[in-house]
Amino acid sequence: MRVGILQFSPKFGEKGANFETIEKYLNGVNADLIVLPELALTGYLFLSKKEVSSLSEDISGGPSARRFVEIAKRNNLHIVTGFLERDGSKFYNSAILVYPDGKIKVYRKVHLFFEEKLFFEPGNLGFPVFEVKGVKVGMMVCFDWVFPEATRSLALGGAEIIAHPANLVLPYCQDAMITRSIENRVFTITANRTGKDVRGDKELSFTGKSQIVSPSGERVLEFEGEEEGIKVIEIEPAMARDKNITEYNDLFRDRRPGVYRA
Repeated sequence: MRVGILQFSPKFGEKGANFETIEKYLNGVNADLIVLPELALTGYLFLSKKEVSSLSEDISGGPSARRFVEIAKRNNLHIVTGFLERDGSKFYNSAILVYPDGKIKVYRKVHLFFEEKLFFEPGNLGFPVFEVKGVKVGMMVCFDWVFPEATRSLALGGAEIIAHPANLVLPYCQDAMITRSIENRVFTITANRTGKDVRGDKELSFTGKSQIVSPSGERVLEFEGEEEGIKVIEIEPAMARDKNITEYNDLFRDRRPGVYRA
């Protein structure tokens, strides 16, 4: 399976310009699945709920969702991207999985980071797992990484690949995702953004360094901190179906939930 990452610096509030960048890199790409950063169309550093409302969209039939479908169809490609979702009067920091046949699957970020709690509802869809070309794919978003229960829930649900759109500002995630891959024997694809959001007297800098980590904990694809572009690699998802650590130890069969305590 050919999987990859698009790492770039979204321009805040400029959906048209961000789509131009996305299409520039995705048109003609030879891949089965590409992962984009968190909130890839809108930028991240919101100043008000009104601003969130003006930039958010309904996934079913919204113009940005339709455009992602067009890109996926044109390139026979599956796309995971961060998405500012509106559902009635509520807003979610979501990730969507776009299929070339027009289907769209949704994950809503469960663990909100910092001022996201002022603008978004915590995700209410759990950690669903979907199928892409016979491979089980789950999604999580950015700060979900610090909660091992998120990755474990997806792995127990059968996920072989975990797509992880991110806008990382802390320096720990990329290393932590090696552990997440090892302890669940899954591929993790962390698609981070670069650059800064500067809004009034607020500023956030993002760390880049997107990566794909194998079930054995090897970084099989990685970016530099400020690098922009798309990278694709061939992986063997069957590696994630083998949960054996030794000939006597199966990662999931050896779990003992009865002795674990909340």
